[in-house]
Amino acid sequence: MASTKYISPDYYQVDELFTDEQKMVRGAIRDWVNLSVIPIIDEANQKHEFPKHLVKELGELGALGPYIPQKYGGAGMDQMSYGLIMQELERGDTAIRSLASVQSSLVMMPIYKFGSEEQRMKYLPKLATGEFIGAFGLTEPNHGSDPGSMITRFTDEGTHYLLNGAKMWITNAPIADVSVVWAKDEQGIIRGLLVEKGMIGFTAPEIKRKWSLRASLTGELVFDNVKIPKENLLPNIKGLRGPLTCLSSARYGIAWGVIGAAMDCYDTALQYALERKQFNKPIAAFQLTQKKLAEMLTEITKAQLLAWRLGSLRNDDRASAAQISMAKRNNVEIALNIARDSRQILGAMGITGDFPIMRHMMNLESVITYEGTHDIHLLITGNDITNINAFC
Repeated sequence: MASTKYISPDYYQVDELFTDEQKMVRGAIRDWVNLSVIPIIDEANQKHEFPKHLVKELGELGALGPYIPQKYGGAGMDQMSYGLIMQELERGDTAIRSLASVQSSLVMMPIYKFGSEEQRMKYLPKLATGEFIGAFGLTEPNHGSDPGSMITRFTDEGTHYLLNGAKMWITNAPIADVSVVWAKDEQGIIRGLLVEKGMIGFTAPEIKRKWSLRASLTGELVFDNVKIPKENLLPNIKGLRGPLTCLSSARYGIAWGVIGAAMDCYDTALQYALERKQFNKPIAAFQLTQKKLAEMLTEITKAQLLAWRLGSLRNDDRASAAQISMAKRNNVEIALNIARDSRQILGAMGITGDFPIMRHMMNLESVITYEGTHDIHLLITGNDITNINAFC
């Protein structure tokens, strides 16, 4: 179905809540997705290939670290604009949004927020243009939802640090120029280290044979006595608060991004239902089809309003990690349900590469797990409202 036919659903006139500048940013990203992503993404997904040429185009658009100050190469945008960028990128594909999300929230943000001025000037401008690609190393083979139990460690060897351990399920790992890696020091305190491609003892093998995020590169980060220069330690953060702050920013972007996937599935299903005829009338004329479409649009509208309010709180620096967690969980769930219902409306055509629905559905099966599983986010909300920790 031609991308030019896409009509962004806006049942409650949410557009009226955005500034002209925010809508201009969204429009630029939407046009780019139509031109550069939609025509190639199905083939990239089918072939399990990452469209690396898009990285520098994202940099030219200002979509990498858009809220990072211009001094360091960012666009200096607000949090609402960042959310809208993520929404439009994920309408194209989760792999493209994941790339921008990791680069922005999990790599550039910690360097900007927790790094030294020298680190900011060395890495951020190149990450902003896409000359450098970044990765974020927190999850380990045996430690996902419990990152505080990580076993990756580094020791102080006088002139340098020595890093040992491994990270798993890392977006961009095989091609990353710099990775923000979280590891424990000799006192067991979690610190952030900047690990560069080519350091002796550092490898990043790709994880293949995925059914989800096939247009994204996923891999491991393996450290075997890797010498890390002392100036590569993030000086302004200690403890789990560092990586969790990064995850809050990334989860915020996800809460917006998945709305784009949901919108694309809904719009595809609506157009198909109006065109496809059975029993001498469009399938949109049948009650059960209308029920599905009405429920999809309702959930999209609720997700839009939730994201907009969260964006407002983020702009005022008042959004809590628990509020972000709620939006991530809710919006991913509704997006996945919408993808499934949309596939039902398209019938057998819904599983083909001629339509984006199955691709979105498979991608969302990863999004509902990464950066906090659906169940973990429920427990975060439960902990926040009861003040009782049910994690263990």
